[in-house]
Amino acid sequence: MMKIFSFSLFIIFGLISFAKADVDTLRLSLPEVVEMARANSIAAKQAITVKETKYWEWRTFKSNYQPQLALEGILPGYTKTYTQVQQPNGTILFQPVHYDNSSLTLNFSQSLAATGGTIYGTTQLQRFDDFDRNNVLYNGIPYGIGYTQPLLQFNKLKWDKKIEPLKYNESKQAFVETQEKIAITVTEYFFDLLLAQVNLNIATTNFANTQRILTIANTKFELGKISKNEILQLQLEVLNAQKAVGTAKRDVEIATLNLRSYTGIEGDDRIKLTMPGVVTQMMVGADKVLAEAFENRSDAIAFVRRLAEARRDVAKAKGENGLTATLRANLGFSNAGNSAFDVYRSPKNQQSVELQLSIPVMDWGRSKSRTKTAEANQQFTTYAVEQDKQTFKQQIVTQVTLFNMMKEQIQLTAEAEKIAAEKYKIAGERYVLGNLSITDLSIAFQENDKAKRDYVSSLRDFWAAYYQLRYLSLYDFDQNKKITY
Repeated sequence: MMKIFSFSLFIIFGLISFAKADVDTLRLSLPEVVEMARANSIAAKQAITVKETKYWEWRTFKSNYQPQLALEGILPGYTKTYTQVQQPNGTILFQPVHYDNSSLTLNFSQSLAATGGTIYGTTQLQRFDDFDRNNVLYNGIPYGIGYTQPLLQFNKLKWDKKIEPLKYNESKQAFVETQEKIAITVTEYFFDLLLAQVNLNIATTNFANTQRILTIANTKFELGKISKNEILQLQLEVLNAQKAVGTAKRDVEIATLNLRSYTGIEGDDRIKLTMPGVVTQMMVGADKVLAEAFENRSDAIAFVRRLAEARRDVAKAKGENGLTATLRANLGFSNAGNSAFDVYRSPKNQQSVELQLSIPVMDWGRSKSRTKTAEANQQFTTYAVEQDKQTFKQQIVTQVTLFNMMKEQIQLTAEAEKIAAEKYKIAGERYVLGNLSITDLSIAFQENDKAKRDYVSSLRDFWAAYYQLRYLSLYDFDQNKKITY
């Protein structure tokens, strides 16, 4: 009889594997799933679109400081109508007119960020055809140059030159952060499916084992070594194990669908995930993470940008108060004649200088209120940035502590899993030999299952902390290099 029990024990607690065909099975590791999500997910495509938008906004900003050349014209300027004409005695007569007044102008301009002024140049040719009198006249400016300079006003170009590069660099780092956020999100989907697959393996194994133990128990019952109550308990265990298999299969299908949907994995291939390892040799210090975070994160750039914007708003409020003036000056040559060549033959000098002033006489404190409001907002922004910096630092220090704890925790859960598996094996042997109750055997089953799930949960926590650390610092501590895309 002992030979029968020993043989049954060998069958039950041997390596139980349900051979399934590997055809159409997609085996994926965590890094592979992360890369798929970064390449194919909707979130990744949205991030690329935002990146391109910010790039073209940057190009638009850069063009404001480049020379501008524009061709303008009225071709044709044909008119045939009646128009009012005031007579020498003050009366009005409506006279017929029939003419074409066409013009072509080439304008050049260059903004100067240092002063906020603009240098411009122009050349123009105008032709007037009077069809009623069969007469043609030309007028034009062979060339002219000028300069416009705002005085005592807000210099938008100067401030944009300080702030827009910060915005662009912030957007580039935000794109890198988005890629790391995708890794964090897809890691959750990965472990949802991995845990579901582990639960399915556990449920399938438990179902097979409880069936075989029930077969052995029936033999022992026939020999009068166990009670009917124990047989009923094992039958209930078989039913519960069968139900657990069905629940686990449902969870696998749901988790697979979620992973496919997020990562953009197409096709009907069955997905089999590989249990990830642990980067135990990686050492992470809070000082290093903080240094990299303040150098790489978009938030760190935003701190500087927000303070600069607050100073800009104060400068704008002050620049729009009190005396404002604009100086315009130009010189060049102009001429008129009966042919186009007459315009360019011995042109006459032309000059103009204009100073436009605006002085508020009584605004009931509006100017002062705008300035004080901008200064108060600047002070508030300064305090808000300091608070955000403290939160930023604390978040990083907490995450570093959590990550280092996860490395220790996963070693403990791995050891606990080994002990639970050994205990499960011994409990099974003792039950077959008849010196362990069905209750103690069930407890050993549960502890073994819990240890396996705890290990997967510890892996989830470790890799979630790992990718969160990458996101917070934009630094790859495994490869010891900055993260770029």
